[in-house]
Amino acid sequence: MTRLTGPALRLTVLVGENDTWHHRPLATEIVHRAHAAGLAGASVFRGVEGFGASSLIHTSRLLSLGENLPVAIVIVDTGERVRAFLPQLDGLVTEGLVVLDECEVIRYVGRGDEPGEPGGKGKRSL
Repeated sequence: MTRLTGPALRLTVLVGENDTWHHRPLATEIVHRAHAAGLAGASVFRGVEGFGASSLIHTSRLLSLGENLPVAIVIVDTGERVRAFLPQLDGLVTEGLVVLDECEVIRYVGRGDEPGEPGGKGKRSL
């Protein structure tokens, strides 16, 4: 597991849920590429309403426009690793928004990494 604390970069990619890459959801493609690149983690969040450069409002409240809702893919890792991943987005994100924010990771722990948890490594004596 990647250990990550301290200064980091948060990469947020905003696209539509209907956006695809070779007949596969674009968000899925980005997550799988981030995983293959060894980044610390990625999450996808589906919005309930939004608009972008087209100025067309997409909302889940109206049946006729409840399609292609906004999707945010959020990736956090060290600045070096996130910046190395950016070229992969060049060919993928043809419509949307890509944002980088400096952030600070306070806690990054996976399941089973805590002492006392099933599968946890705990403290070891020397």
